[in-house]
Amino acid sequence: MTSATTYETHPGLPETIAAVPEALRPWFAGVESPAASEGPLSPPDDSAQHEPYTYVPDAATKLVVRTDADGRRDVVVVGPRTRASYYASRRPASCVQLRLEPGTARPLLGVPATDLLDRVVRLADLPALAARQLAAELRTTSAESIVPHLARALPDQLPPPGDSRTGLLRAAVEAMSPSADHRPDGVRELARRLAVSERQLRNLFADGVGVSPKLYARIARVRHLLAHRSPAVPWAQLATATGYYDQSHMTADFRTLMGVPPTSYFTGRLPAAQPCRPLDRAQSR
Repeated sequence: MTSATTYETHPGLPETIAAVPEALRPWFAGVESPAASEGPLSPPDDSAQHEPYTYVPDAATKLVVRTDADGRRDVVVVGPRTRASYYASRRPASCVQLRLEPGTARPLLGVPATDLLDRVVRLADLPALAARQLAAELRTTSAESIVPHLARALPDQLPPPGDSRTGLLRAAVEAMSPSADHRPDGVRELARRLAVSERQLRNLFADGVGVSPKLYARIARVRHLLAHRSPAVPWAQLATATGYYDQSHMTADFRTLMGVPPTSYFTGRLPAAQPCRPLDRAQSR
C-alpha cells in the first residue's frame, strides 16, 4: 500500500493558502504556490520518479499557472473535485494556484461552475473573451509576478462579481463550512434563515460553486476532518464537532468521498495510485 500524503503538506489545502491583495478579493479567496507538481497536469516523463500523492475532494474552482521543468507554461482551470484521486506523481513544476471565490466562475471564465465539475481545462479554451485574454497574459508573466499583475490589471478589465446573488451565495457557503467554533447549518435550516427556497439555494450553488449544497457540505466536512484529525480526539467527538450525525455517518461519508474509511486513510492503506489523466478540452458553446 502507498503512504498517505498528509493534509498539511498536500497542495491546495487550507494551510498553504496565502491572502490575496485587496484588489483581487472580489474574485479570489487565496493563492497557493506548492512546490510539488500538479500531477494530472504534468506531461509524460518516463524518466521521472513516480511517488504517490493524493488529491482530496475540493469544492473550490482554481486558476492554475504552471511551468514544467522544460520551461513550458500552461494556464488551466481545475474544477471542483467530488472524489479523492490517488496518482503517481511526475517531475516537479513551478505552480501557482488561485482559488476562485464562490460566484466567480461565470463572470471570469464565461461558464457556470457546474460545467467545470471534475474537469481540468485550459483557460484559453473557455468561451469568455476575458478568459482568453487572461490566459494570454499569464503565459508571459513570471510566477512571482502573477498576483501583482492580476491586482493591477483585473479590476480595470472586469467588473467585480458583487450582485445580491453573489453575496447570498457566499453567506451560504460560509454558513455550511465547519470551523472550530461553528457547527455548519443544514440545507433546510440555511434556506429558511436566508429566506430562499431549497430549490433556489441549489441553483445558486450549481451556478456559483458547481456542486449542490448537500455535496458542498459533505466535501467541507471531509476536508475539516482531514485538517483536524488528532489521535487525542476520539472519532465520535470529532464526528459530532464536524457536523456528522454520529461516527458511523462520518465513516460512511468519508469512505464515499475518499475511497477508504478514515482509519485506513490515516494509517496509509490507500487505493493504488493511478496514471495521471490528460487535460479535458472545453466543449464549444
